[in-house]
Amino acid sequence: MQPKISIIIPIYNVEKYLKRCLDSVLNQTFQDWTAICVDDGSPDNSGKIADEYAKKDKRFIVIHKENGGVSDARNIALKKVKTEYVMYLDSDDFIHPQTLEIMYNKAVEKNVDLVVAGFNNVSQSVKTNHFDVFTNIDYVVTDNILKYAAERDGIKSKFAVKRMYMWGKLYKTDLIKDIWSPIDVRICEDFYWLSDCYAKLPKTLIMNIPLYYYVQNATGNVNSAKKIKFIQSVCGGIKYGVSVFKNNKRKSLYMKNIIWPFVYSVVRTIKNMDNEQDKKMAVQYLKEVYDMGVCSRPYDLQSLKYYFRIKKLLKLYP
Repeated sequence: MQPKISIIIPIYNVEKYLKRCLDSVLNQTFQDWTAICVDDGSPDNSGKIADEYAKKDKRFIVIHKENGGVSDARNIALKKVKTEYVMYLDSDDFIHPQTLEIMYNKAVEKNVDLVVAGFNNVSQSVKTNHFDVFTNIDYVVTDNILKYAAERDGIKSKFAVKRMYMWGKLYKTDLIKDIWSPIDVRICEDFYWLSDCYAKLPKTLIMNIPLYYYVQNATGNVNSAKKIKFIQSVCGGIKYGVSVFKNNKRKSLYMKNIIWPFVYSVVRTIKNMDNEQDKKMAVQYLKEVYDMGVCSRPYDLQSLKYYFRIKKLLKLYP
């Protein structure tokens, strides 16, 4: 008999944090799960650690492969899924002990395609010996997730779905079984994937409790080359998302809550670039987005302000 939930865990170079992640799965109050751990050619001991857990508990399945990136690892795992529900968990993050119990029960009770919980940003050294117990849970059920979903903090609601992240959500497998992560994208790949997911307009339950713990990595200043890659990837995601929502009835909300905030990020990143040649290259990526008409319809004072900033950049770096 198949378990109820598959947890997809791509693994790469996380030996310092992997046990905390896998222990958070073992410690779930809901035990009917399988964890598909994909060792993406880790050069450290991550693969060995995953194997140790698989030896102790048959619910852990470990796949070892050559390095191909997180999207490739997720795709390989998704092909192995035979359960009704799927969750994505990054291997340096961890989840609250009640995560699967709460999300699964709400998914079944309300017959939804997608359950979304909140998340906490935590440091790498955070202790995991105490968790609050959740009993009374506020939630909303909607067939219009884009009313609540936003990149950054654009939605003023206690049910706001902040950031375009795949993790922290429970998906009905039928919803996502044909959505593949872009293997040629290494930055903001979740943006592309969730655009496909949201375009299906899933019936969604959103709860305002933080069940996912997102571990922030202290990477210091991002150099110019990385900024270029970020802008290239985000602009590619913008173009992809706009094409996905071209004839979608929620297009206007998608543009307002998802696309424009990504445009803001691109403009701010360009502003903080020191190298003029790199800045010119970055503006060219932005121009491709502008030429599609993406920035042609500001909807409030903030988007209007950025519209004029973009026009100025295009004049400075033709």
